[in-house]
Amino acid sequence: MKNLFYILSGLVFLISCESRTYEEISDNTPITEVVRYNTAVKTIMDNNCISCHGAGSFKPLTTYNEVKTNIDAIIERIQKQNGDPLKMPQGGSLSGSQINVIVTWKADGLLEN
Repeated sequence: MKNLFYILSGLVFLISCESRTYEEISDNTPITEVVRYNTAVKTIMDNNCISCHGAGSFKPLTTYNEVKTNIDAIIERIQKQNGDPLKMPQGGSLSGSQINVIVTWKADGLLEN
């Protein structure tokens, strides 16, 4: 009887375990409001990109126009797989929700205010 208990307990444990990737558990909740640069995107850029892409750098991303002009390249780089040398930001990654904000901003028409 004891062995049956251990077997059933083991089965319950195995069934309750699940394996999900980071992408599956990260917050990729759809955004329902219109995303604007000044209220959502600027903070992400300032906190994650300006250290390397500040004013006077090779590819500055400090203003609305600079980010807007380079949006396709930005989205391509932030969506690259970990380990890809072209992934941005270097040495880290934006969260799924941050990437979602930037992609949604583009889809919403790249509004500034």
